[in-house]
Amino acid sequence: MLQFNNDPTLPKPSFPGSHMVMDDHYVFISGLTVADLSNGDAVRGDIQEETRLIMRALQRMLVQEEGSLADVIRVDIHLTDLGDINSVDAIYAEFFEPGRYPARTCTESAHLCGGGSIEITMMAKRATHD
Repeated sequence: MLQFNNDPTLPKPSFPGSHMVMDDHYVFISGLTVADLSNGDAVRGDIQEETRLIMRALQRMLVQEEGSLADVIRVDIHLTDLGDINSVDAIYAEFFEPGRYPARTCTESAHLCGGGSIEITMMAKRATHD
């Protein structure tokens, strides 16, 4: 059965969608930018701090669903400047066990909602309960 949840610590989505959609096997998390986070304005324009703040929020969202970043199987990253990829990777890699990185796509998008430099979307395996 599908569940459609909004993270109570984030502002309600300004778009017709949910922060998270879960089925029996997976958690799908909508793309997050610093504009989605209450403290995001403070780091806007610093790609490493934007990445760190978004990854921490995604990590917290997974914990709310009894998961962790170790359960992530796919990540999509959208950057306003693909030239920032090395700076992003330096922070991104800190959140995963070396050699156990999720499948990933990274694209350049000229404009992201809210004016941030990065948007990250995740798909993770759900914890199983017997």
